[in-house]
Amino acid sequence: MGRIAALGERHRIQLLALAGVQSYPVVTEDEIVAAWRELPADVAVLVLTADSAAVLRDRVAERRDLLVTVLP
Repeated sequence: MGRIAALGERHRIQLLALAGVQSYPVVTEDEIVAAWRELPADVAVLVLTADSAAVLRDRVAERRDLLVTVLP
């Protein structure tokens, strides 16, 4: 069974951590890319903020096993 993770600005994803979602708070583009590279293989669902989604737009296709959603 896969885990759920969230990647983005701390204030946007902090409540998801209360529900057991693995949180990766990031600010800069370099931090976003680094967090993406460190994402465990057992993550099945990834929640992104809009800024993180924009940075990772081309990279998400690398993980076809990953369901990605973007916060509004």
